Amino acid sequence: MSMIVNSQERRMAEIAEKVEHGERLTLEDGVFLYETDDLLTIGQLANQVNLKKNGKKVYFVDNMSLYFTNVCEEHCAFCHFRRDEGEDGAYTLTAEQMFDYIDKHYHPNMREFHITGGHNPNVPFQYYVDCIKGLKQRYPNVTIKAHTAAEIEFFSRLSGLSYKEVLQTLMDAGLGTMPGGGAEILSERYRKKMHLVDKASTEAWLEVHRTAHQLGMKTHATMLFGSIETFEERIRHMMYLRELQDETGGFMVFIPNSVQPASVNASIKRRVSAFDNLKTIAISRLMLDNIQHVKAYFINLGTQLTQIALTFGASDAHGTIIQERISHAAGATSPEGMTRDELVWLIQGAGRIAVERDTFYNEIKVY
Repeated sequence: MSMIVNSQERRMAEIAEKVEHGERLTLEDGVFLYETDDLLTIGQLANQVNLKKNGKKVYFVDNMSLYFTNVCEEHCAFCHFRRDEGEDGAYTLTAEQMFDYIDKHYHPNMREFHITGGHNPNVPFQYYVDCIKGLKQRYPNVTIKAHTAAEIEFFSRLSGLSYKEVLQTLMDAGLGTMPGGGAEILSERYRKKMHLVDKASTEAWLEVHRTAHQLGMKTHATMLFGSIETFEERIRHMMYLRELQDETGGFMVFIPNSVQPASVNASIKRRVSAFDNLKTIAISRLMLDNIQHVKAYFINLGTQLTQIALTFGASDAHGTIIQERISHAAGATSPEGMTRDELVWLIQGAGRIAVERDTFYNEIKVY
């Protein structure tokens, strides 16, 4: 027994030394960190790395989540948001309906519209372009963060345009950045098992972000963990992002999100453990040495775990949101949104400095 402990301790000491000297961690290092139960050492290492990168600052943005349509041709195993055309609860909003919703919640300090939605084949690509154009004309000071790489791949099929042409058309209409969704786990085994065969492949997802970065757009990256993927697949996912970041430098933040169970009442066993959530945030901070920020997404973690995550390597607490729908359709028990004051309190309560930012991490106000 003592020999196993010693070899584990020795391995952890080697990794700690690498982190100390700014050496890049390998696939084997990452998998070892997942397999060990020494959460506090991993957390301390991630905290050191984050303090070096970002000091005690934790960022948030005043934003609003928008959903143009929940009609979707995909049937992802984990999604409870999608509907078929004509099904009960299915909707596709016109720009005017979207404006009505925004005007009810809008205030002049809002910085970002975060838009995701279904892959709706019943409307032309132009519908999506017009929605963005309309939003940009009406709210010129708000950054539009819209359409995951999986949506861009879908638009490319819908319109017959290349990724580059799709992105350029959307950028000309007013698109500022892409959210990181649609990545789920970048593994073809996983994508097959989770019924993602028609959704952007690993290669396509990476290629869309590569293209966006080449066009001068900064983007976000996510990972949806906690279902059927292996630890190795999680680490490979991070390494794909790290390699692309070496090449383009276009990712601003990494957002690890755990899978939500199908309903709020689902048994606690079905939720990803707090242990795994914290470990994944810390490991991603250690693996992704070239991405500036790791986000603790309070919608996914709940507010108290988000506070702890801020000493486990996270430097971003997301934003005010107003009303989140996708995670909540899947049984998230967190609030649907938070006020600026609540976010500041959450960050300061963890002994950190709250910084309001814009989409691109320019500081607007330090609290």
